[in-house]
Amino acid sequence: MAPPLILDLKHIDLNHVAYDIEAIRKINPHRHEMEQLTSVIYADPNPPTLVGLKEVTMNEFWVRGHIPGEPIMPGVIMLEAAAQLCSIGHKLLTPHEGFMGFVKLDEARFRATVRPPSKLYLIARLKSVSSRRVVADCQGVCNDNLVFEAVITGMLL
Repeated sequence: MAPPLILDLKHIDLNHVAYDIEAIRKINPHRHEMEQLTSVIYADPNPPTLVGLKEVTMNEFWVRGHIPGEPIMPGVIMLEAAAQLCSIGHKLLTPHEGFMGFVKLDEARFRATVRPPSKLYLIARLKSVSSRRVVADCQGVCNDNLVFEAVITGMLL
């Protein structure tokens, strides 16, 4: 049985943009194919919770080969998008210089597929934050379905 959502998306404005792509680029160094967030639509410091959006299009680098004729977003890309959201949360709580790297993954479970075109909403609740580390409960939601859950750890590199 799927766990409840960390944050019920019905309670937030999914059209709001708290951080657009330019603001994200000031925090995350990812570019080109590895830029996995379209925007951050919600950021609440108490408890530290963020919601990000990944617009999944037919132009994604993986569409051609994963899987030809029936593209399915790779789980590792979903997790990368969530890790990038966690990096933004860490930067908002503990301003730092450097790159927040994705170093550990626990309790990952994939529950449904994400196919383009669609909107993948990423939810992260930061449960442990220090100047060099972040640990967050993360979930992905697409078409009102929980598509993944995981605990992601990042370290300042």
